[in-house]
Amino acid sequence: MRHRKAGFKLGRTTAHREAMLRNMAASLFEHGQITTTIPKAKALQPFVEKIITKAKRGDMHARRRVISMLGGDRHAFAWSYIAKNATEEQREKVEEQREFVEGFFDIPEVETIERNRYGELRKAPKLVRHIFENVAPRFEDRAGGYTRIVRIGRHRLGDAAELCVIQFVGNEEGPEIGGQPSGRRRTADKRTAFAAKLRKNTVKAAASEAPAAEAPQEAGDE
Repeated sequence: MRHRKAGFKLGRTTAHREAMLRNMAASLFEHGQITTTIPKAKALQPFVEKIITKAKRGDMHARRRVISMLGGDRHAFAWSYIAKNATEEQREKVEEQREFVEGFFDIPEVETIERNRYGELRKAPKLVRHIFENVAPRFEDRAGGYTRIVRIGRHRLGDAAELCVIQFVGNEEGPEIGGQPSGRRRTADKRTAFAAKLRKNTVKAAASEAPAAEAPQEAGDE
């Protein structure tokens, strides 16, 4: 019996499960919603909501905790954040460090989200910065329950696992940052476009052959 053993194992080791939840949380914060199985969504929901609760505090310690929960400093630089109650000397020091690192590693400063004409992502802020500046302020007056799980009535190919959508409350209009569809969706769109092209060529070929077949009859009648 699993007495006092809370949480979902999901058939994975501890390291594998933690890495999976971190990647899924990063995708959820980037796109606003993701499609996954119901057990994974239920395991991801408290993990994401704890991150948002910490981000609502907005201080340096909360930022470092969020970076740690998302798997280290590969998502953002902890020192690049200026606390609300920082002194002018501290602000100048952080700005100097930020300019040095961005110039040394050629890191562009991104303030807004930019997309190309196809809706694909061109520029976006760091993930942790996006969480603190864009996601957390939306739930300032909400004491929990930042995400919802919606069953979509579909099953995954292969094992027929029931699928669902986990999304932020109030984010039904579309993606957060990323605008690219999944690989399976791109493949399906290509197949649909190819089938439509074949049907169009078949109809065109049939239309061009029809007058040629009727021409000898008209000549014989004369």
